[in-house]
Amino acid sequence: MITSLLVANRGEIARRVIRTARALGVRTVALHAGVDADLPHAREADEVVALAGPGAYRDVEAVVAAARTSGAEAVHPGYGFLSESPALARACAKEGLLWVGPDPESMELLADKVAARNHVAARGVPVLPGTADAVTGVDEALAAARRLGYPLMVKATAGGGGIGMGVAGDDAQLAKAVTTAGSRGRGAFGDARVLLERYLPGARHVEVQVLGLPDGSVVGFPERDCSVQRRHQKVVEETPSPAVDPPLRARLRAAAVSAAESVGYRNAGTVEFLLQPDTGEFFFLEVNTRLQVEHPITEEVCGVDLVALQLQVAAGADVRVEPPRARGHAMEFRVCAEDPVRFLPGPGAVAEWVEPAGPGIRVDSGYAAGTTVTPHFDPLLAKLVVSGADRAQVLDRARRALAGFRVRGPKCNLPFLVEVLASPEFASGDYDTGIVDRLVASRRP
Repeated sequence: MITSLLVANRGEIARRVIRTARALGVRTVALHAGVDADLPHAREADEVVALAGPGAYRDVEAVVAAARTSGAEAVHPGYGFLSESPALARACAKEGLLWVGPDPESMELLADKVAARNHVAARGVPVLPGTADAVTGVDEALAAARRLGYPLMVKATAGGGGIGMGVAGDDAQLAKAVTTAGSRGRGAFGDARVLLERYLPGARHVEVQVLGLPDGSVVGFPERDCSVQRRHQKVVEETPSPAVDPPLRARLRAAAVSAAESVGYRNAGTVEFLLQPDTGEFFFLEVNTRLQVEHPITEEVCGVDLVALQLQVAAGADVRVEPPRARGHAMEFRVCAEDPVRFLPGPGAVAEWVEPAGPGIRVDSGYAAGTTVTPHFDPLLAKLVVSGADRAQVLDRARRALAGFRVRGPKCNLPFLVEVLASPEFASGDYDTGIVDRLVASRRP
C-alpha cells in the first residue's frame, strides 16, 4: 500500500480522500491556497502545503513541487482542477510519484470527444449520428447540419462538465452555438474545435462507473442516473436508474466495459451515455477519466470504497472485485452556494452549518461553521447522500434530511433541492434531462 499521499485538491473531495487514506494508515498531505486555509481538509491532513494562490491548484509544477517537498509517494487529484491532466500524470511519473488515475495516453485519447467517439464506435459501442471529424467554423457546421438534420447538440471537443454545450434547432441557432462553444472551449481548454451530434429530446443521462484493474480486466458497476441537470450541470443523481431494467443494465455495463478495455483503462473512470427510455437505445457520450462527484451513491449500494480501490490499483496490488450488484437504492443531492431561484453564486461566511444524521444519511462536506465560501472556486458545499432498501424509503429519508440540513451565511440551493424532491415528476421516477427547465418554467405565473 501507498505510505504517503498528496491530495491535489480541496474541499469535500479532499476530505473524502483523506478519510479513506487515514483508515488505511496512509499519511496525507493537503494543499490550500491561502483563501481556503481555514477549511476542514487543511486541518485534517497530517501535513499541509500552502500554494501561491487559487490558480495554483491548476499549476502542474506547483503540485509536483508540493509532493516533492512534503515527501509524498503518490498523488490523488480528486475531480476538477488537474484530475484529467496528462501533463500532471507524466510529471508525476518523471518525479517517481505514483499517479492515482489512468495512464496519460488513455486520458489524452478520451479527452478528445471526437477521437473518443470514433474509437469506441470501432469497438461496436453505439454513438449518435454526428460529425466524424472536429468542426472548426460556422460554415463547416452548417454543411454538416445539412447532412445530419436538426436538432443538433454542439459540444466543445475538449474538456467536460458541460462547458461549451448548446442545442441548435436551425441555422441561426447553430451559428450562435458553434461560436459560443468554440469560444468557451478555447478559454477553458485551449481548443476551439466543436463536435456536432443529433440531439435527443426526452433522453436520460445515465453513466457506468468502471474500474480498470492491474491485471488488465475492467469491472463495471450498476448505472447511475444523472438526468436532473441545470445547464448541463448535474444536480441530483440516483442509482439504480428507475428507467433501466436488468437486460438493459447488462447491455449498458457491457458497452462501458468494452469502451474502457479498448484503451487499456486502469483505475477509476466513468462512461457516460444518453438513453432513450421508450426504445431502450443508448448512445456513448464521453469518458470521465477520474473519480466522479457522484461516486458515493455507487459506494452505498455496492458496499465498496472506490477511493481505497483507486489507491490499491495505483500501487499495483492484487485487487479483486466481485461482480458488483446494487443492493437497495441511493441518491445524491449537490448542496451549493448559489441562489435557489436564479442560481447565481452566493459566497460568504458560514454562520451556521448543521448536517442531518440518521439511518442511510451520509454527508460529504467541505465546509463548517466559521469557514468562508470564497468566489474563487466551484460553489459545491457538500453532497447529501441518502440510501435505503428501495427508492420509496430513500425519498422519505431524503425529505427529512433536506429539512434538517441548515446552512446560514452564504446563499444556498437547499430550497431548490426540496423543490426537485417534491415534484411529482421526480417522485415518479419518470423524468428526463429537461426536468429542471420544466420546474423553473412552472414557477412563472
